[in-house]
Amino acid sequence: MKNVMSEAPQTKQRAELFRYVALEVEKTTLKGTYELDGQTFVESVTFDGVASLDTPAVTAVAQLWFLLAGLSYYKAGAARRVDVGSTPLGVKGRALLEAALHEGLAEFAFRNELSLADVVIAGGVATTTYVPAIDPERVLIPFGGGIDSIVTTTQLASHLERTLFVVSPASGPFAPLEATAMVTGLDIVRATRVLDEKILARDNARFNGHVPVTAMVTLLAAVGALASGRGGVVMSNEHSASLANLRWRDLDVNHQWSKSWGAEQLMAEALSERVGAEFVVASFLRDRSEVWVAQEFSHLNTYHHVFRSCNRAFRQERDQRLDTWCGVCDKCLFTNLMLAPFIPRAALYEIFQHEPLSDPAREAQLRVLVGAGVDFKPFECVGDPDESAVALAKVAQMSEWSDVELLTTLAEEVRPDRTFEELLESQGPRRVPAHWLR
Repeated sequence: MKNVMSEAPQTKQRAELFRYVALEVEKTTLKGTYELDGQTFVESVTFDGVASLDTPAVTAVAQLWFLLAGLSYYKAGAARRVDVGSTPLGVKGRALLEAALHEGLAEFAFRNELSLADVVIAGGVATTTYVPAIDPERVLIPFGGGIDSIVTTTQLASHLERTLFVVSPASGPFAPLEATAMVTGLDIVRATRVLDEKILARDNARFNGHVPVTAMVTLLAAVGALASGRGGVVMSNEHSASLANLRWRDLDVNHQWSKSWGAEQLMAEALSERVGAEFVVASFLRDRSEVWVAQEFSHLNTYHHVFRSCNRAFRQERDQRLDTWCGVCDKCLFTNLMLAPFIPRAALYEIFQHEPLSDPAREAQLRVLVGAGVDFKPFECVGDPDESAVALAKVAQMSEWSDVELLTTLAEEVRPDRTFEELLESQGPRRVPAHWLR
């Protein structure tokens, strides 16, 4: 992990005050209202597949979502003071909000040359713990259409009642996600997220950057699960999500903070503070490597021609979404690298209609992925360089890839700390309850 300087000096004016104005719960819709130096922002999320959100326990969890969702608007001004007003906060809720602001916005801070260490969080009232009626055998699975959530869905214990949770933007559902969800044959609880148009508009006077979206989605899934009497939310975040991209100003900058072990524990504690410990939110893949996930996915042939991990298929604007894998982004390259040890080269090309591993134009990106580049790990949801180096070394030994000189050259340069076989074993702790396992 590299200790680096930020990308550009900060020249924009920071705001003074960000306020949490109100959370409204109206049958199946959440509406959060915020103010940034007097300018109002409103975000709404409407659920399909639940009868009502208007219960004390569901509202208590929705308040956690309200707190984290505010960061999408806070970032526009990076205000020095945050006032949560009369929102129930609690000890664990405060810990989650503080971590989301400082660690979840670390990439945002790095890119904008901002220190958020001076931010003061004020307000908040005590929380109340509610004990909802839930069935631990019924779970909700946030589903993104990539190999991670597919493996989770197919590996969960068959006695569980599994339902997918899908979040869509106001511009409409994502076609590859919907197609992949259809293959599962499972029911879906949906949430349509409508961001304030002012935050979507390009405004050079505002700050822009990455926010902890997965944490927001996780809490929305918790809302949907509780509103439908389900006892758990099954995430699909691997071990490598906890690894930071770089070190900056004594702060770990992790693009995947939302998916990290630390974030998972913070959310679990904040949820327990409000609805008790019986309700479980945990990542099924927490102790697994990306290599292990790719191995498991390689056996799921029915998903091979519908899944998608390329970000260009999931853009907010419908007319900018690609219908195919782009073949040039870090996600396409990484996914190819993980699957290449397990899926024959010709079959891999059939899936992607591209072969980024043999594309000379991808050399610099590949070097970064495997830790042989001069840059830090990409700000993308990709595995750690050690995992990528191990996969690369494996592919370089395969006869069907022997004509790709770059793979052989890079395999001689990298020195991974683990072996291929070690990456197929457990990589650390997890919080998965026994009844989720086969």
